[in-house]
Amino acid sequence: MTDKNTSTLQSYIDSATGAVQSALGSITGSAPDKNQAEQKKAEADAKDQLSHAGGTFAGHSVSASGVAANDPNRQAGSWNQTVGSGKEALGGLLGAEGLKREGQQQNAEGKGQEAQGQLSDLGKGVSDRFGGAVGGVVAGLTGDSAKKAEAEARHDQGKTLQRGVESEVQK
Repeated sequence: MTDKNTSTLQSYIDSATGAVQSALGSITGSAPDKNQAEQKKAEADAKDQLSHAGGTFAGHSVSASGVAANDPNRQAGSWNQTVGSGKEALGGLLGAEGLKREGQQQNAEGKGQEAQGQLSDLGKGVSDRFGGAVGGVVAGLTGDSAKKAEAEARHDQGKTLQRGVESEVQK
């Protein structure tokens, strides 16, 4: 919201502008207009990709919009999956069926725990993005620059959480 280079909406606007400019260039036969339009569309694609970039590292979501702390269940669930897989593998190597089953159970519980944290962060992210966008519009209309900055920060925090979850789910 605070940076037009990472705005999904801005990338859509730029793409539409490029398409209109391309159509006008085709109608008038203007090669420079067509070239400008292609450049505008390429920039819009790059902005869209940047807007959707995100990842997680050390219990935090990271995106072009900033850094946000993840729900602790995400990291704990991931850890439980790793430990569970290790127990399962070790139990299989040693022929210890109890250890193997314990590892399978811990792995499954870790997946559920991680999913619970992801859902929590996704819900909070979407809510914060929406609330920040609405708050930014209201603050802009009332001229309250401090409230607008708070709303933009809330929006960006929500976007970062959302992109962090999306990056994990897409793996």
